[in-house]
Amino acid sequence: MEDSLLVTLLISTTVVVGISAQVLARFLQIPSIVFLLLFGIALGSSGLGLLEPSRLGSGLEVIVSLAIALILFEGGLNFQIRELNSVSVSLRNLVTVGVLITLLGGAIAAHELSQFPWAIAFLYASLVVVTGPTVVTPLLKLIGVEQRVATLLEGEGILIDPIGAIVAVIVLNIVLSQHEVPLVLVGTAIPLFLLKGLSLRLGIGVALGVSAGSLLSLLLKQSKFLPQELKNLVVLAAVWGAFSLAQALRSESGLLVAVLMGVILRAATIPEERLIRQFNEQLGILANSILFVLLAADLSIASLFALGWKSVLTVLTLMLVVRPINILLSTWEQSFSWKQRCLLAWIAPRGIVAASMASLFAISLTGRDVEVMIQGCKLAL
Repeated sequence: MEDSLLVTLLISTTVVVGISAQVLARFLQIPSIVFLLLFGIALGSSGLGLLEPSRLGSGLEVIVSLAIALILFEGGLNFQIRELNSVSVSLRNLVTVGVLITLLGGAIAAHELSQFPWAIAFLYASLVVVTGPTVVTPLLKLIGVEQRVATLLEGEGILIDPIGAIVAVIVLNIVLSQHEVPLVLVGTAIPLFLLKGLSLRLGIGVALGVSAGSLLSLLLKQSKFLPQELKNLVVLAAVWGAFSLAQALRSESGLLVAVLMGVILRAATIPEERLIRQFNEQLGILANSILFVLLAADLSIASLFALGWKSVLTVLTLMLVVRPINILLSTWEQSFSWKQRCLLAWIAPRGIVAASMASLFAISLTGRDVEVMIQGCKLAL
């Protein structure tokens, strides 16, 4: 009974703290992530110690997965395809070539500046590939930018989250591979492994996302069959059901399912669309609040400082070198002004998907003989 009470207090406190941070952020006109992180750190292991996410055990992974599904679905639901005509080529480049640039540039920076072994350097780079609509969208609302720039940034944040998460999981699987290190890393093994894993997960995600989104749209249009008071709950059940099915077939393929379901539902112009979007926006705010507070509470400030100035230089390299190169190549000959390119290069915050994946990876790496594998990878390269 005592353990269940502690978990209950943990979850309820997290919700109270998270929503309080949202209210305070709205009142002061400051991005909510600032207060969510500050409150989480202050009450977590590096602060007062009132929030201990480790008490949730494997439940933390469940909460993270289901909350991310809601966040990505809500992002897709607010995504308007018809606005992409003017930025479609640049957006395609950002989620394809841009991913490769960030992966390679981030890995090189982490290896050369932070002295990470190549395996961990690529793992780190795979985590920072994504941006994130949960941070990008509020920032754009505050600063106010041209519609074309805003569309590209929001589109990148929504579409790159599932792609980046899939790449990160594949890289993690390579790092944790039980095969002989030289066989995994030499020759074309890694590119083929990445391509196979990415293609399989994207295929499952597209197939299930399009199918589930289309069926859900048809169901919601049958107003006589489905009562109004059940529509929001049907949407929630459908998103979680399709997401879980995709996850059961192949890990992280459910992220793309959630995004595509939202996009298709928005394009279908269903009745009472505004009410459904409002409901899912509220769920998205709740999910963001819980995740950011829990993950910040689990953050060790001492470990952060132990990384030293070299890690700061790694982050600055990502911001001031890798991201500008990414934007320059992705928007080449696409009629963006230099002022617009500078703004695009400057706005690339990492959202809740990157933070959540990093936390889940830390759980996966805990208790494994990672150092032995790391040294083997380092010697092989």
